[in-house]
Parts: sequence; C-alpha cells; structure tokens
Amino acid sequence: MAEWAIKTILFILPAYFANSVPVLLGGGQPLDAKLKFSDKRRLLGDGKTIRGFFAGVLAAMTVSAAEWLFLSGTGFDLYDSSLYLYVFAGFLLGMGTMTGDLVGSFIKRRQGIAQGKPSFLLDQLSFLLFALIFAYPVSSHLISLHSALLLFLLTYFVHTIANVIAHKLGLKKVPW
Repeated sequence: MAEWAIKTILFILPAYFANSVPVLLGGGQPLDAKLKFSDKRRLLGDGKTIRGFFAGVLAAMTVSAAEWLFLSGTGFDLYDSSLYLYVFAGFLLGMGTMTGDLVGSFIKRRQGIAQGKPSFLLDQLSFLLFALIFAYPVSSHLISLHSALLLFLLTYFVHTIANVIAHKLGLKKVPW
C-alpha cells in the first residue's frame, strides 16, 4: 500500500513542478496575444505567458529526468529505467498541466472571473485532470481510480498550502 502511494506521488511530481514554476519564471508576452473571445473578454489574460508555459513544460521534463537518475533500477522505478519514457512522460505531464491551467483560465474568463481571483476547484484541479489525461498513453500502469482519487485529494491540499506559502514569500499577489 505504501509503495503504491509513493509511486503515485513520484509519478505526479513533474506536474506539480510544471504547475508551480511559472510563478517563478513566468512573465513576458501573454500567450493569448491580448486577443479577445466573442464575449469581448480576453482569451486567457496577462497571467498566462509564453515563457511561463514553456518553463512549466521544461520543468516537468527536468524533474522526470532527475527521477530517472534516482529511481532507475530501484523498487520505485516508474518506467523500466528508460530515460526516453521518463522524459516523454514528463513532457506529457508538463503539456497536460499547462493546458489544464489554460483551460481553467479560459473558463474563468468566460464566467467573468477576473485574473487572479479564485475559482473553487477549477484553480486546484484543472491542471491535474489534464496532466492525467495527457500522460495516460505512457503512464496508464500508474493511473488507476485509486491513484486518481489520491491525487485529487492530495493536489487540492498541496496546491492550497503552496499558494499560501508563495503569497507569504511575496511570489504571488494573492494566496490562491
């Protein structure tokens, strides 16, 4: 039981890093090029940037490569010691995470929720849902109903606590 939970957490770590790195390395040109949707609202807003998106994906790939380095050949090896599978899974987790974050922002803009304002569950879980969907082709052996439930519960609390800490450290303007 403990091994399963640890593997589940190790599997999702690249997505957690992808979700948090844009706070540190983002900024610059907005990903939506300031375009507006048919409702006259921005597609995403200034908080979603090209640099932040790609920094998130690269962070996930880097964490996955580090996992390969430390986990290969151990009882916690996630991808049969294949550097390619680790990095590809990191790429998929990163792309899923960042896409889920963009979808969450798009939905929030359609609902009239201003940038930086909270949306219960959407802020915490849209990135996770998309990360799981994107990573499924290479990580299906790690994604079960039990692991998904664990991750949704864990992610809600980790995301909430991490945002409060980032706010207290001055990395985020708001604690959500």
